[in-house]
Amino acid sequence: MKPCILLIEDDQDMRDLVSGHLEHSGFDVQKAGDGIKGQALALQYSPDLILLDLMLPNVDGLTICQRLRRDERTAGIPILMITALGGTKDKVSGFNSGADDYLTKPFDLEELAVRVKALLRRTHRAPIGSSSHQEILSFGPLTLVPERFEAIWFDRAVRLTHLEFELLHCLLQRHGQTVAPSLILKEVWGYEPDDDIETIRVHVRHLRTKLEPDPRKPRFIKTVYGAGYCLELPTGGEIAIMQDVLAKAREEREKKKNERESA
Repeated sequence: MKPCILLIEDDQDMRDLVSGHLEHSGFDVQKAGDGIKGQALALQYSPDLILLDLMLPNVDGLTICQRLRRDERTAGIPILMITALGGTKDKVSGFNSGADDYLTKPFDLEELAVRVKALLRRTHRAPIGSSSHQEILSFGPLTLVPERFEAIWFDRAVRLTHLEFELLHCLLQRHGQTVAPSLILKEVWGYEPDDDIETIRVHVRHLRTKLEPDPRKPRFIKTVYGAGYCLELPTGGEIAIMQDVLAKAREEREKKKNERESA
């Protein structure tokens, strides 16, 4: 069966142009001219990938993206956001709402096809480790579970998005080493980078909120300024110490959350 792409785009000329190119490239394309219809079609067809315009009538693309991510029926579908807004803040907003990738208009249709194929390849590929016994899936307090896109982190299961899982896996393969942004973009996103590292920064921040006791002062996923990122995992007696630190941090966050809810 052909991969199914859901295109949510209000401009009919753009919708026809993009859908025609994708259909010619071997995809089945469902189309929606607004976010409400797009959300309904996502539930109806469970597409393999969603192309989502940011500027939509009635309900904007960011809101639709957030709704799709909150619904367990659509939470795992990769989303490629397409928009005329190409500023850093716009990209950060898109990634924070749950988008997997971001393409700024006007774009080359061949580049769009490359991005689509890279997303499909990454999110539908065979489980990590099935083709190579050399890949690292566990070190110290961290174990990756590809079948569920989970990390076992100090004996606690942490749910990750596809991208967070791939990013963490990329760093784990080279734990203790600095990994350049260009390598991360190529290995995790699957295409040649264009010096846009804001994509990585957003997802590193997301990972830190899930793994670090204090995301503002990271101990494990460290930024090596001008060079990249380094995953430094504790070993030996450090593991028990850090387990206590993480437990206390979780208790403090839960306490603050309860205080906010009761206020």
